[in-house]
Amino acid sequence: MSTTTAPPSRAILKALTGLLLALFVSTLSSTVVATALPRMLGDLHGSPTQYTWVVTATLLAATVTTPIWGKLADLYDKKTLVQAAAVVFIAGSVAAGVAQDAGQLIAARGLQGIGVGGLQALVQIAIAAMIPPRERGRYAGYQSSVTALSTIGGPLLGGFIVDTSWLGWRWCFFIGVPVALAALVLLQLTLCLPVLRRENVRIDYWGATLLTGGVSLLLIWISFVDDAFAWLSWQTAAMVGGSVLLLVLAAWVETRVAEPIVPPGIITQRTTALAVLGSLAAGTAMFGAAVFLSQYFQVSRGHTPTEAGVLTIPMMAGILISSIVAGRLLSRTGRVKPFLVIGSLCLAAGFACLGFLDEFTPLVLIAVPMLLIGTGVGMTLQNFVLVVQNAVPLADIGAASATVSFFRSLGGTIGVTVLGAVLARQVAHHTAAGLPVPAAYGEATGTVFALSAGVALLGVLAAVLLRPVSLRTSLDVTKDD
Repeated sequence: MSTTTAPPSRAILKALTGLLLALFVSTLSSTVVATALPRMLGDLHGSPTQYTWVVTATLLAATVTTPIWGKLADLYDKKTLVQAAAVVFIAGSVAAGVAQDAGQLIAARGLQGIGVGGLQALVQIAIAAMIPPRERGRYAGYQSSVTALSTIGGPLLGGFIVDTSWLGWRWCFFIGVPVALAALVLLQLTLCLPVLRRENVRIDYWGATLLTGGVSLLLIWISFVDDAFAWLSWQTAAMVGGSVLLLVLAAWVETRVAEPIVPPGIITQRTTALAVLGSLAAGTAMFGAAVFLSQYFQVSRGHTPTEAGVLTIPMMAGILISSIVAGRLLSRTGRVKPFLVIGSLCLAAGFACLGFLDEFTPLVLIAVPMLLIGTGVGMTLQNFVLVVQNAVPLADIGAASATVSFFRSLGGTIGVTVLGAVLARQVAHHTAAGLPVPAAYGEATGTVFALSAGVALLGVLAAVLLRPVSLRTSLDVTKDD
């Protein structure tokens, strides 16, 4: 296969403007609610389970639609798809902002998540279609800076909005609308990608439906087991059995359709399979740490939402610094495995330290593990996707990128749901034993992060087992690759 020539740097920088703005607003939508959730659910009289599902609904919707967006990107105009995702995101943001109860908010967050899944996947795909893997590190600073800014600024902005009486938590959702509209305009003016049309194409809606149903049913069971019903009950049997059945059927469908949502030929490759495993761990770290740390600072330590956002800065600074430095070194050396190994070790070490968390842990002893976690996320999150993009031809870049993004989001979705359920059970157990709520939340949060350390070890294993590779300097694979 011949090498595809990349567009000149000036055209890339212009196109990146709209793409990075879309990435910024999609990431901001997840982080801006982290510090606002306690106030938000208090006003809407939401339950602890609904607290988790305000986050999970967005993650789940983004997760299950990511492979669909990725497959569409291999078949249709990527520019039109990014704009369509932005429109869906705007609709979900407005709906969330006007929600009158927790149920409406969760449903609106699901719609918002469909747009988030499209924006985050398609931005990665569009960048991969413009820039060769080896050169991508040169532009990683821009991408990482935008991600870090939205990740750092999200909790701070959310806290400021909630603490400002004339704004209120609803502006956590409205604030993204003008930004998404600006991204739409910039994308129209600057983004120009070749359209590779294929005839007689079919989207695997059956596979997507079965996959969505199986994952959703499993997460619903995790949220309610040992609370609404017992572990050994007919509800458990029905939900777990139904989930397994749906996922088995999804796997069966994926091996038989012409255009599978999650292509077996891609995920069975050693490189992709290990990248998927590492992405699961990184996704759990990124979403779980932000949600539960903000809750811990407010409930256990008594800080305001704004203060909780400020206290998470060490983690966000770690993401910013490590991703920029790693991106520069990656472009220079072309070797990605060392960064993945070091980053995965930082993740595991950071969570292990937070496993000793309680109500009275000195803030400096929390800041250091947060810095380690941020460093680990910055060195692993995008690079696991890059490893897979380097291994597949340009024609499969959408499906391959979306597959890794799918499992990364799935890790975050399952992580937040499972860890949220563990947190709720632990808090109930400790308060029943006579501990006050702040102490109960402190102890429970430590347990949650100890479990996260175990998950992070999977990322270490995946990074160590990856074969050393040199990133190619062309957009497409060549005969020598």
